[in-house]
Amino acid sequence: MSKILADKIADYVELGPKEYKAFCEIDRKYFVPAGFERKAYDITPLPLADDSTISSPLTIAKMTSYLELDSVDSVLEIGCGSGYQAAILSKIVRRVFTIDRICRLVVVAKERFKKLNLYNINVKCDDGRFGWRAYAPFDRILLSAYIEDMEKDLLEQVKDDGFILAPVKIGNEQVITRFYKNGKKEMLEACEFVPVKKGVVK
Repeated sequence: MSKILADKIADYVELGPKEYKAFCEIDRKYFVPAGFERKAYDITPLPLADDSTISSPLTIAKMTSYLELDSVDSVLEIGCGSGYQAAILSKIVRRVFTIDRICRLVVVAKERFKKLNLYNINVKCDDGRFGWRAYAPFDRILLSAYIEDMEKDLLEQVKDDGFILAPVKIGNEQVITRFYKNGKKEMLEACEFVPVKKGVVK
């Protein structure tokens, strides 16, 4: 079934061989909420706790592609959610770090990663706006929720030749944007994400 989903995604998003293989290997059914298993292979978002969502596989594929992961060693994700994006990344890069502010989501994600033998993913419950300094700098940082301003703490944690990929709210619209350390910004396409929120939910 994962190959069927990967083929659906490939109809809309250009996937490289590594990305396509990752979507074939990671079964989305393990990441959807209870009661939504029949929708696991649809290309639609699904609800999670505290107004969070598991993004559409198309969104996951676009963000993965925009990260340009060739020769990338480490990625930090802000907004673990169900863990699906981190799981996909774990099949492409050597080290994945992911943070979520909702601790019960982190607990469940850890269980999923263990069940699927994804041991190159490090996950913690924390306010992701401040990154994960203990493992910085990262080749890439990915935000899976939209921001209005880039946090200085995050920019300091990306390598000089890396970038941060984040949905940014500009007026009433959101745009997927690459942020570089030299101040350059590269706007890619319109999107729709939930907002980054402050604090931690135990």
